[in-house]
Amino acid sequence: MTNGPAPAVLLTGGAGYIGSHIALALRDLGQPVVILDNFVTGSRQLVPEGVPLVEADCADRTTVTQAVRAHGVDTVIHCAGLISVTESVREPLLYYNSNVGNAVALFDAALSGGAKHILFSSTATVYGAPDAPSLDEDLPLAPVNPYAASKAMVERVLGDLVATGRATVGILRYFNVAGADPAGRAGQISKEATHLIKIAAEAAVGKRTGVLVTGTDFPTPDGTGVRDYIHVSDLAAAHVAAVARLREGVPSFTVNVGYGQGSSVRDVLDCVDRITGRQIPRSDAPRRPGDVAQLVANPARARKLLGWTPVHANLDTIVRDAIAWERKLAEAAG
Repeated sequence: MTNGPAPAVLLTGGAGYIGSHIALALRDLGQPVVILDNFVTGSRQLVPEGVPLVEADCADRTTVTQAVRAHGVDTVIHCAGLISVTESVREPLLYYNSNVGNAVALFDAALSGGAKHILFSSTATVYGAPDAPSLDEDLPLAPVNPYAASKAMVERVLGDLVATGRATVGILRYFNVAGADPAGRAGQISKEATHLIKIAAEAAVGKRTGVLVTGTDFPTPDGTGVRDYIHVSDLAAAHVAAVARLREGVPSFTVNVGYGQGSSVRDVLDCVDRITGRQIPRSDAPRRPGDVAQLVANPARARKLLGWTPVHANLDTIVRDAIAWERKLAEAAG
């Protein structure tokens, strides 16, 4: 008697920054993975070699259902979506349509095709701006911008879905993802960077003349925003562990994915200066709409439940890998 083929993962947004690293992590372990991406923000060069690709929107119910059936998918990792806090404040309907409406369509179609597990990319911003040195999963949700609210809404949708017994669900609340694949196979590609370490790395390789420090009057030690920066490869490893736990039959769960250590904007820029041996020009600017002072994880539940042990938990490592990726992009561009 022979076993059938191993079940596959359907990974939405797999041609994006985080999704491409998850695809690499799964492929490196020999786990079948299929990418679904519409390439509105994704990049074809980030699709790992040998990984099947379905070019479609998450809301394309027919294509999603067919893909789940054709590839023997039992788990959906939903990474696709819009991520800019500033843009969400300007275009809230766009964010609710893309991040909530498309997610509902995706989940319904995937379950109709036979999927059993859903792993959702959420965000630490669902906590809002609590006055706490670190955030644990039992805090009430209090999103302060449409991006965060859209993620919190999908969490509610998934909670209601779990109650029906149709699926088991893992929710990963990301803190600030940065860095790039240490082997240089993937990294962040964006038309308009919004993440601090990406922006600082671009400045380090001469792609931009300096960095704006947006907000210098926060109630933090140096007045700039404090974030828990996590290496994208460690985040990918957390997804691999979460898929394994769902397949093992654990109950649905929600976990923070961060390191539990905060770095300010000035800490990050000082780190870039230290690694490159020169100072990036900095200019102070007002706070961005929707920004909060501090977001730092309590990652204890992820470490215990997922058995997740990060291996890149160092700001210097994150920044060094981000700069190496920017240099590779600059060289490719000539």
